This record gives sequence, structure tokens and C-alpha cells, in this order.
Amino acid sequence: MDTKTTYINTVKGKVLLFGGVYSNLQALEALIKVAEKENIAPENCFCTGDIVGYCAQPEETVQTFINWGAHSIIGNVEQQLRNREVNCGCDFTEGSRCDVFSKAWYPFAQNQLSEASINWMQTLPNYISFTYANKKIFMVHGSYHYISEFIFKSTPWKNKISSFNETNCDVIVAGHSGLPFTDEKDSLLWLNPGVIGMPANNAKPHVWYAILNDTNGFSYSFHTLSYNYKKANTLMTEQQLPPAYAQTLLTGFWDNMEILPQEERLWKGRDLFKIINH
Repeated sequence: MDTKTTYINTVKGKVLLFGGVYSNLQALEALIKVAEKENIAPENCFCTGDIVGYCAQPEETVQTFINWGAHSIIGNVEQQLRNREVNCGCDFTEGSRCDVFSKAWYPFAQNQLSEASINWMQTLPNYISFTYANKKIFMVHGSYHYISEFIFKSTPWKNKISSFNETNCDVIVAGHSGLPFTDEKDSLLWLNPGVIGMPANNAKPHVWYAILNDTNGFSYSFHTLSYNYKKANTLMTEQQLPPAYAQTLLTGFWDNMEILPQEERLWKGRDLFKIINH
């Protein structure tokens, strides 16, 4: 029996996909309101992990997520937290700006979280699998083989195909990279809904999620989420969390592009809807 995967039978109706809440309570609360407005029940809401991260309210965010009742797989941050590790496991280059910043926000999150929240993280699966509109969906955080692997639209297909081969699925829903995108080949679809905890480096403070729809077969759409980013910024500043990340909430620009391939670096400040739907 595969205890690392939660298998759900056929899911019907609209499905909300998102990731990277990053301790951004204001964004999570706004997304919950979207789900309610769209009449999407919590059991049809799926997170790709990293509920905890850079922002100022890790405990409140986890407890709000638990009370909401949505599904989530484990992100590398939750994996590290539940294992009592000393770093976030994001696979940042040692000494990079992201690595240096993580040495500030990760201990803060670790110190803020209750035992109840850590114990809940112990229950999160590595993967979730379900059937939707006659397609087999499989959720991973980075990739099937490595939770912290950065997969982008420009990542060669040879790096993506192994996740499909291992899972025998039609659609991979993934997170970790922080950017929304799709990549399709031979009727296989890699879909990253983006994250709600930080903007997508496109000069806008809004964040991203996706909705699946089975009204006329399988379809998907990307959406931006507006929320009280000024409050999230203020809370980060008050807690003396990395100022560069707090500033990103306001400007929509990443502090650096260390993790990005060359193609995704060119997305900076651009209209992502045009890129995503190209």
C-alpha cells in the first residue's frame, strides 16, 4: 500500500488549485472568499504545499487552512518543519540571497508554530491523485522524484516526463517554482497554478491560482487574486522579516532571479496571461 499518496475517487465540479501560501494569511483569507463565491467546496480545493513560508503569520495561516478543510500535499517547508530540520530545504544555492533570507524567515516560522500545527503536518501526503473529467490528475510539489526540484515552463520535457511515467497520469499539478505556467506535449499536461503567498515577478502585487472546470470536458483557467498586501507587508516589517521579501509584496518584483532559467528571467514585468496562454 502506497502510504505517501492520497487517492481520491472521481472529483466533479469546479476545482481550485493553488500553492505557496507562505504564511500569508491575508492572501489565504481572500482565496477562501473566492472559493465561497465560486461555490467550490473545501474538498474541491487543492494546495501544492508550502503553506508556511516567508510571511508573518505561520501559525494563524496553518490553523486557518486546517479549519477551512482543503486538501494539501506536503511542501519542502512542511517536510523540514515536521522533521525538526534547521533549514527550509528549498534547495537554494548556499550563500545566495535566497539562502541568506531563509536563515531569517525559517527560524521565525519554526518558533511560531504550535505542536498542533506540526502534528498536522505529519498527516500530509507527498502526493494526491484523483480522476477529473476522465483524466488522471497527480499532484507533486517539485517533481515526483524530488520535492525541491525547480520545474519551469522552459525546463526540458525530458525532465518532466519521468513524473508522468512514474504516475501513469495525464496531468501533473505541481508547485515550488513560484510561477504559474502550463506545458503540454503528446496529450500530457504539466500545470503549475502559481502561488498565493508572493507575486509572480510581473510588477503587480496580485497573486495567482487556477480553476479546473468539467462543464464541457476538461478545461482550466488561470486567475489573479487581489488581497490586502499592504497589511501583509506591514506585518512582515513589524516582525523584522527580510525587507526584500516584504517589498516584493508591494512592488510585484522579486528581489532576485537566482532560481530562474534564462527564459523565465525574461518574464519579469510582463503580462503573464499572454505567456501562460501562448
